[in-house]
Amino acid sequence: MNRRLGTLVAVGALTLGVTGAGTAAASPPSSSSSSSGAGHTATAEIFATNNTATITDPADPRLRSRLTRFDREVRDVIRTHGGEAGRSTLLDGVFWSSDLKQATYERSREFDVNHVGAAGLHHIADIIRKQYKQESVLTFRHLPRTSPEANAVDIEATGVTSRGLHDALLADPAARDELGGGSVTARGGRLILIAPLADLDLAKKFVGELGADWNTAEVRYGAEEFVAG
Repeated sequence: MNRRLGTLVAVGALTLGVTGAGTAAASPPSSSSSSSGAGHTATAEIFATNNTATITDPADPRLRSRLTRFDREVRDVIRTHGGEAGRSTLLDGVFWSSDLKQATYERSREFDVNHVGAAGLHHIADIIRKQYKQESVLTFRHLPRTSPEANAVDIEATGVTSRGLHDALLADPAARDELGGGSVTARGGRLILIAPLADLDLAKKFVGELGADWNTAEVRYGAEEFVAG
């Protein structure tokens, strides 16, 4: 995608993880528990958009698109290239542009992908990247916490709004520079913050600044990749 989309992602009514994957209450992050919520699991996620423009106006009509055709097309790509397409979630993104020194906006979708390995997920993301002329596409593959491949965390928490995300980014230079931005579901306000393991403390601080309750958040471990050309 054009920016570090999905570094912080808020998704409504979405339960993630894989059977046997490490999950944890965010406080303390070293404990483990099973996935909760809607009860579905996903091997991995792909965060993608068909947008190639830089949008700086939150009232831009392009931000009202439901990306329905894009949803169908990406699901077809996933199936055609060996994956199983799960649910898709419509997202409203807010990102910080270091070049423009202001927030930018983007509509996107998160796609659950099942029955796919690391190479297959990379391949699918690369097809999507090329087809929609994106600089990169973010993937997150769920893994046990102890896996040597785990390099990131997927933090899930409730109580986030797109306006709150915008304001928090402007107020926290470290978070906007390191985390880049994120998204909220078009319906609801469930936060999923995907961040490198090294940035866990920064992510925890930013979750609090967004008004979410860290004590009720969950942390899932995995491998993130920005699939670029």
